[in-house]
Amino acid sequence: MTTDTREPIRDLQRALERLGHSPGPVDGLWGPRTARALKSLLAANGRAAILSTPEPLPWIAEAKTALGRHELRDRSWLMAWLKRDGRSLGDPAKNPWCGDFVETCIRVALPDEPLLGALGSNPYWARNWLLFGQEVSPIPGAVLVFARGSGGHVGFAMGQDGTHFHVLGGNQSDAVTVARSRSPDPRRALARDRPTRIETLPQMKPGGFLTSTNEA
Repeated sequence: MTTDTREPIRDLQRALERLGHSPGPVDGLWGPRTARALKSLLAANGRAAILSTPEPLPWIAEAKTALGRHELRDRSWLMAWLKRDGRSLGDPAKNPWCGDFVETCIRVALPDEPLLGALGSNPYWARNWLLFGQEVSPIPGAVLVFARGSGGHVGFAMGQDGTHFHVLGGNQSDAVTVARSRSPDPRRALARDRPTRIETLPQMKPGGFLTSTNEA
């Protein structure tokens, strides 16, 4: 049995090439060119050109490629990773980069997803992600926006326990981690998502992850 997790996407990329919809390099990585090629194929065959995301969710798959990277130890690597969508806030060791992390994941995995208004002009400000998609009950992969005084924190929902969300995000204790996080007030974090999925957020045990330090 193969353990190469990229092979299913390589198979898709090879098929797209054979059908005349170039996905770019056949590298097993889900990126903007592969997404556009699949959308083009669906449209050419008379189907609505709405891209159904493969499993795992492509923006979560992108996020996990940076899991464990630290803003000091992996500074150069992170700076290059955060620029893959064509822009970046800058040095993660000097800037609050949780919004930059979320934008990179969304832009690379969902190149046609609209980021409107203030979110489009400044996706680095965590609270601007309140403009993303639509409000939903927390589901796996949804964008979670937390209040942090006058600032905020943003990441992706992975699960929850009795008191905290389990969040995959950047700038969590200065690194890309899955960590327990909650708002400092009684309100739950606001979840935002694309209006295409109906799921429930899994329950997780509190002891599995450290509670994060989220920088505004």
